[in-house]
Amino acid sequence: MTLRVLGFGIAREIFGAGIIQIDVEENISAGALKKFLETKFPTLKNLSSYRIAINTEFAETDDKITSEDEVAILPAVSGG
Repeated sequence: MTLRVLGFGIAREIFGAGIIQIDVEENISAGALKKFLETKFPTLKNLSSYRIAINTEFAETDDKITSEDEVAILPAVSGG
């Protein structure tokens, strides 16, 4: 299936675009998507922390993703 993945902050820079399209297995889990993205974009592994959101909710490792879902990569944000 094809997923649209939104990248925010440094993830956007790593992807080279705010939105990428990737082909993954049907009903992939959030954990499997994270591994897939880290293989395709190894620099993601260097981030101290980032979360996957599905339809504006933070995803758990076993949460399934369908082609209809909005998926976003949200790096940790620091400020002062």
